[in-house]
Amino acid sequence: MLKVKQNGTAKKENVTVKKEVKKELTKEAIGKTIIPIKTIEPSSKEQKTSVNIDDRIQKFEKLRGLATQRERLTQTLNEFTKFNYNQDDSSSFYLRDSHNLEFKTTNTNLIKLVTTHLQSTLEQRKSEIENQIVEFEL
Repeated sequence: MLKVKQNGTAKKENVTVKKEVKKELTKEAIGKTIIPIKTIEPSSKEQKTSVNIDDRIQKFEKLRGLATQRERLTQTLNEFTKFNYNQDDSSSFYLRDSHNLEFKTTNTNLIKLVTTHLQSTLEQRKSEIENQIVEFEL
């Protein structure tokens, strides 16, 4: 049985749409229709800022310290290289301790032995520091 309005349109369509909407709302309320809830994941920017800034700065300072050590070793090695090439028979080697006790030698063989050993030790240490720098992660 259709009720016709004065303008001549049927009312049945309007009632059917309301019933369908009511059924859908009932299903949602009961839980038969599951609406997925979006989980909010932290953006990549938020993940990056979760890194502790103090730890990052501390690591940076450690890397800077390694670079400074390498620079000093390079300078010392350059000085030893100049010394070894400019060494003549009139060289002297001095050691002085905190009590101003002094050891002095002019023995060229001993001087050559000490400087060569010292240079190889410094080169080895420089190589170790360079490896630490290469493997370093910020």
